[in-house]
Amino acid sequence: MFARPAIGTVAAEARVSIKTVSRVINNSNRVTAATREHVMGVIRRLGYSPSPNARRLAGHRSYLIGLPFDNPYAPYATKVQSSCRERFRSANYQVVMHACDSRAVSLADEIRLFVRSVRVDGVILTPPLSDSTAVIEVLEEESIPFVRIAPAVRSDTARSVLANDREYCAAMVERLTALGHRRIAFLVGQTFHVGSSSRYRGYCDGLRASELPVDPKLIMETDGSFDSAASAVRRLLSLERDQRPTAIFAANDPMAAAAVWVAHEQGLKVPGDMSIVGYGDEPIACQVWPQLSTIRQPVDQLAEQAAALLLAQLNNPKAVPLGLLGHLKQPDNCIVLRQSTGPAPG
Repeated sequence: MFARPAIGTVAAEARVSIKTVSRVINNSNRVTAATREHVMGVIRRLGYSPSPNARRLAGHRSYLIGLPFDNPYAPYATKVQSSCRERFRSANYQVVMHACDSRAVSLADEIRLFVRSVRVDGVILTPPLSDSTAVIEVLEEESIPFVRIAPAVRSDTARSVLANDREYCAAMVERLTALGHRRIAFLVGQTFHVGSSSRYRGYCDGLRASELPVDPKLIMETDGSFDSAASAVRRLLSLERDQRPTAIFAANDPMAAAAVWVAHEQGLKVPGDMSIVGYGDEPIACQVWPQLSTIRQPVDQLAEQAAALLLAQLNNPKAVPLGLLGHLKQPDNCIVLRQSTGPAPG
């Protein structure tokens, strides 16, 4: 087993003081760009990495970023982590993920224990945690910088990056009405998840823009899962023929996949008898047949911007750049039309 090189070895090899190496490691602005690059080259060549325990005892940064997430949203959080990894890595930070239940009574205590035990320098919050007052209060009490990704409550724009969920969904409904659909059902998803509510409001906006009524019979609340959505779709298809939807819009792709499954189960052709759309453009959207039309959420852009905003806070805590980030402009390709949509029957 090879001994891990010490900071003194780096200093000797780079022909600088130990204090200079420490300043480079801690991103101090008291080091010139040339010195920083020279020392970082030696660090990479020797494979040196600071001892986390030594850093903590000395009161230095841990260079760890916390990414707590709600269990049903693991794929979303994983995509966030992969999208912001390089930006954090270039600043010598590592991302630590932590699964939790956003509905648990003990959520605040769990987040407090997580940030204290790991000693994170900052936190990125993904939905639905980005709308959790309890979590935000804990982070503020612990004086930990944080950034919220896609919160539905948009009052904290200095620490948030925002997606246009509502606008995306309204646009999708208008695409369906342009295909002749007049009875468009909506699978709401988890009602406690504020993002689901935002998508539902977009659905209503789209109906109003198309001068169509919001029909309560066509709105189904679910827990966001495949099985729950399947049950909801069966209830929709049990309506009288002239009241059944000709299109179903699900607040996530797994629920849209469940709608495709039930349509096949009942001998309906997709999209001949019924069009189905989802939200998220998750892998399952291309794993079912027909492949799902859906809304591509710009998670990679959200994550990269969140990382930039958090690093700005960490580098200068007293000067959070107000207005640095805000609404992402709606990408031209956010609506992805595949084989699960077509003209309304008849």
